Amino acid sequence: MFHVKPRPRRLHLFDLDGTLIRGSAAAVEISLQLGLGDEITALEHGFLQGLAPDEFAVRARALWSALTPEQVVAAFEGAPWLAGIREVWADIRARGDRCAVISLSPDFFVELLLDWGVDTVHGSRWPAVPFAEPIHRPGILNARAKVRIAQELCEGYGVGPADCVAYGDSMSDAELFAFVAEAVAVNADHHLAGLSRHRYRGGDLRDAYALVQNSAA
Repeated sequence: MFHVKPRPRRLHLFDLDGTLIRGSAAAVEISLQLGLGDEITALEHGFLQGLAPDEFAVRARALWSALTPEQVVAAFEGAPWLAGIREVWADIRARGDRCAVISLSPDFFVELLLDWGVDTVHGSRWPAVPFAEPIHRPGILNARAKVRIAQELCEGYGVGPADCVAYGDSMSDAELFAFVAEAVAVNADHHLAGLSRHRYRGGDLRDAYALVQNSAA
């Protein structure tokens, strides 16, 4: 007898930088491990001023030429994560729903979240650490790619945009917020004003997640 896995009621889509990591980003935390705080601050400023994600990646890879796997793990473990991430993802899965992280950050950093209980992660494709290859620009995600990945996940799980909840904080999440039925602006900047059903400011993902659960009650 074949057992068909039930279709999830909801698919929860999480951004990483500025959302799950409060007030920081994977690139910042990695750079701090290398003593390159000023350099990444300048590069992040360029990104906010319109530097394309693939060019950002090329320049970041040059900064991180000496990066080691141990420093990646240290950056991950030392990042200012919101509290309650594991608990939220455990509750989502206990309800029979699904959760994913979609981030422009390097996949070698984002994939470490799989150990925390998220169903799937999607980051920009980078060469393995330590780097022996250049950045492959087509593998670097942008804001539009977040929507494409969300569509692919919807197809894979048998749900639609009406069944999706997105959590994000900045301009790179705006297109995804427009795609889904429900969105939570988490410690968000002005770019998401008016695009989210819920707004949360604080340090615990459980409280942001509760806004969604309470609205469905």
